[in-house]
Amino acid sequence: MKYKLKNIFIILLLLVVSVFAYPHSFAFRGLSVSDGLTDLLVNAIYKDADGYVWLGTGSSLDRFDGVHIKHYQITGTDEKLKRVNAIAGMDDGQIWMGNGMGLWRLNREQNILERIVPERIDCPVYTLLSSNGELYIGTEKGLFIYRQGKLEQVLLDKNTFSSANAILGMCKGEQEMLWLATKSGLVSLHLSDKNITAYHDNSSSKDASAFNDVARIGAMLYLATMDRGIVEFDTRTSQFKAYIGVGCNVISTLSTDGENLLYVGTDGNGVHFIDTGQGKIVRSLRHETGSDGGLRSNSVYSLLVDGEGIVWVGFYQFGLDYTLYQNDLFSTYAFPPFFDSKDMPIRAVSIRGHEKLIGSRDGLFYIDEQHKRFKSFRTSQMRSSMVFCIRFYQGEYYIGTYGGGMYILNPSTLTLHDFAPDETIPFQKGHVFCIEEDADGMLWIGTSAGIYCYREGKLTAHYTSSNSKLPEGNVYEIHFDSTGKGWVCTENGMCIWDPSSAKLRTDIFPEGFIHKEKVRVVYEDSDRNLYFFPDKGALFISDLSLNSFHRLQPGTPLEGRDGVFIIEDQEHWLWLGTSNGLFRYDKHHNFVPYNFVDGIPSSIFTLCPPVRDASGKFWFGNTKGLVYLDMSRMKEETVKPYVMLITDVYVNGKPSDSPLVQTSDGGLEIALESSQKNITFCFSDFSYTSPAFMAYEYQLQGEDKDWITMTGNSDVTYYNLSSGTYTFKVRLMGKPETETRMVVCIASPFGLWAGIGGGIILVLSISLLVRRYRRKRKTVNEEKPVDIVSPIVVEMEKPAVAEEKYKTVKVSAEECSRLAKELENLMVGKRVYTNPDLKIADLAAMLDTSAHTLSYLFNQHLNRNYYDYINDYRIAEFKRLIVEDEYAKYTLSALAELCGFSSRASFFRYFKKAMGITPNEYIRSIGKTNE
Repeated sequence: MKYKLKNIFIILLLLVVSVFAYPHSFAFRGLSVSDGLTDLLVNAIYKDADGYVWLGTGSSLDRFDGVHIKHYQITGTDEKLKRVNAIAGMDDGQIWMGNGMGLWRLNREQNILERIVPERIDCPVYTLLSSNGELYIGTEKGLFIYRQGKLEQVLLDKNTFSSANAILGMCKGEQEMLWLATKSGLVSLHLSDKNITAYHDNSSSKDASAFNDVARIGAMLYLATMDRGIVEFDTRTSQFKAYIGVGCNVISTLSTDGENLLYVGTDGNGVHFIDTGQGKIVRSLRHETGSDGGLRSNSVYSLLVDGEGIVWVGFYQFGLDYTLYQNDLFSTYAFPPFFDSKDMPIRAVSIRGHEKLIGSRDGLFYIDEQHKRFKSFRTSQMRSSMVFCIRFYQGEYYIGTYGGGMYILNPSTLTLHDFAPDETIPFQKGHVFCIEEDADGMLWIGTSAGIYCYREGKLTAHYTSSNSKLPEGNVYEIHFDSTGKGWVCTENGMCIWDPSSAKLRTDIFPEGFIHKEKVRVVYEDSDRNLYFFPDKGALFISDLSLNSFHRLQPGTPLEGRDGVFIIEDQEHWLWLGTSNGLFRYDKHHNFVPYNFVDGIPSSIFTLCPPVRDASGKFWFGNTKGLVYLDMSRMKEETVKPYVMLITDVYVNGKPSDSPLVQTSDGGLEIALESSQKNITFCFSDFSYTSPAFMAYEYQLQGEDKDWITMTGNSDVTYYNLSSGTYTFKVRLMGKPETETRMVVCIASPFGLWAGIGGGIILVLSISLLVRRYRRKRKTVNEEKPVDIVSPIVVEMEKPAVAEEKYKTVKVSAEECSRLAKELENLMVGKRVYTNPDLKIADLAAMLDTSAHTLSYLFNQHLNRNYYDYINDYRIAEFKRLIVEDEYAKYTLSALAELCGFSSRASFFRYFKKAMGITPNEYIRSIGKTNE
């Protein structure tokens, strides 16, 4: 009895742990220099009200919208002081930034960072906090409070240069209290009367401990240190004590969810979530050697867990990692601790009340949730673990396998036995693809050896291509429609079982029907229409009489995807599963895609007939698990946290200088010159999922007749537009309510020519006056209009030339991303840039691609040329070497050669171009000397 109780306790414990852990799995995406980051140090992260994520790097403020990264460069010559320490946003949308130089604010009209009150804040700004319309600025010289355009300074120590004034972290407390973590301890500031109280941790070996961040949950403060881990401070008793260890004493950042979770970033052991109510770590995110998942580094410099639960992690030398967003509309089935379908390719499923029978490529699984019964059948009990079909028939489950024939499972005894032991082929060693029951209770079995019909366990018919009209090959699908006809699909075509003549027929198909193709799916909807998914090609639709039929029109999201299943919901929409995505279709023109962001683990669905259970849930077979959808959740009022926006506009390949004006209907408007005919629109819905899953519809009114669908990309370019007014509209695919728009006005060239003509008239008038004054009969040389407009013509031709150059290159966005990652790995891992003779053809050979494809990658995907890309790595290598004592005695020429530059001159030239200063000036700025 004691033993049984112990087992029950363990099972219950596993159930609790599994239920807690399962929904919190994370999939990370990494951003690096190849993705557009200015450098690999991300020291601060902030998310604003519009959905933009702002990243403070070692030299720039970067804005990220889920796809595109925009840079706001920091001016100045001292590279050490440029590193961004803090970012904050105000209620009016202003973005503020602090670094080693002082306080900065983003000027949105001019798209530049402006230094704010440098005469007063002439020291490093370490931390920023925005609250109730006020900005609190923690600096090396105390606290500054900005409100309504006024700045107030509060010194924590009368000695301006005291370490007590160096504020590294802040958080708001109750009753107008501001808590400050300083280099010499913890300080409270009462904002109403500016009363200051200092607290020192007497448990420390030092008289005063340095704290570099602070976070508050209720009455407890949590303080980050660089050598003692996390310290807890009770504001009621003013007592310090060591808090839970996280495997690393260097705590780089602390934040909370405002309730009970403490988020901890460490410089050495990744990220940890601590439940302060339970007093234990409930989640850890680390880099594990040899593991594909998790973080890319344990050296965490910044951490943000935003309102949608996305975890953002900034590193010292690895850029940024963030968890891909999922809204959990779909779920992957698990019955802990017995069964978890995660990462399991599901091929068949049968659901009857509390019973589930799940067939996969890894075996068969029986689950009785109500009675906690579970049993698995794998290769030890079955001749094949690849289950292809399941049918509940006369109180038992009939199971067809690939290569192992057919079995029957008794759900009462959970015993498995052969269906027809005497039939070696196909029921012992053959393939069974489908099992169906007709209106008369006959069991039809599609196999690799034809069709077998059984009634009451006895064979009544066996149809093959030699004794009937059954086309040759494997029988993949048998579907009985509402009239009783049976649609039989084989490897080489279709036939129909005609119940009136009790024969298989092929002579009733009209010309142009799909019967000669390999069809894998047949489905009849509530309108009595038949839908056919061929192995290759578009969805085919027909009425039951075969008098009216057609293929789905080209240009839909299904194009290029292989269909694997169809099922209709109560609103009469069809759910279409494909080899690359799941779509909901209104049977007219509207397609709504569902993918990873909705909780679907993989875009690849299997040939598993979907099931709608008694409660209304839909169950789908996926290569990464058994996925289910509670349709009631589809009807819930869900409000997206962010609206879709057009995030940027490029004109003639460059960021637009023209202002974006807000229109009365909430859209944008931009006015362009007549020469600005090539326009790129960038947009985002701020979902922060994998860019490969983003699906949009767009239209440029005045240019496009219809909406155009697009997947895996978030920008579109129009070339050589005529003068006039256009309206660009974009929305999430199938969701018209998400639409955003921009009006584009391209000026007529008439205004330009009028200006030129006026200029010519003025020149002629002055010339005539001069000639009359001097009484000379000399012909005046006049400027030709063509010379004036020629630069405009050149500017117009550039994008067209680029487009023509890569016209024959067909490289998908996914392929470009893959190549970019491999290229970065090559640069970081093998440092091939140190070879001064490195050519683009050499790189292409290393990546097993062509030089032309690599050129496309640089110019069209990375938006930079090959030489700039390689030289940026060489510059980074120089900056790394120059601070190491080992290279202190090297000349600049020798260092340039080590980094891969072919000459001192090319090194100096590119360094000045990239950094804005010479190598010598840079060396002096970091306090080094070199010859």
